[in-house]
Amino acid sequence: MLTRYLARLLGLWIVLTELGMVATRGSTVAAVGALFSDPALMWVTGVFTMLIGLAIVVAHNRWTEGPVAALVTLYGWAALIKGLLFVWLSQEQQMQFYRALQFDRLFYAYLAIGIVLGAYLLYGGFRRETQA
Repeated sequence: MLTRYLARLLGLWIVLTELGMVATRGSTVAAVGALFSDPALMWVTGVFTMLIGLAIVVAHNRWTEGPVAALVTLYGWAALIKGLLFVWLSQEQQMQFYRALQFDRLFYAYLAIGIVLGAYLLYGGFRRETQA
């Protein structure tokens, strides 16, 4: 039940966010660049990203209950690690990471990956369970 709820929640959040990013590519790239340029904003973002990751990991650390459950768990661990890095890395290290991502150049590739993962979570969260 928790896996289905989190798959629905994360899937909807990812797909809706990614579609909004596609619709506003220029302002999205500018906003992400500005985020990495502001240490205070990065710290706050890191704290809340870490909190979301911790909430998922503590409530849903399930690797063996199927691919949707594993993907939800992986998302939680990724958010936790990302949050920790945002809080712990210096601004210079964060900017090096951002530059290495080449977000503006690979924008659509990153979004395609997100849309596929979000759609898979939606499918797994909303599909009917078959009766055995």
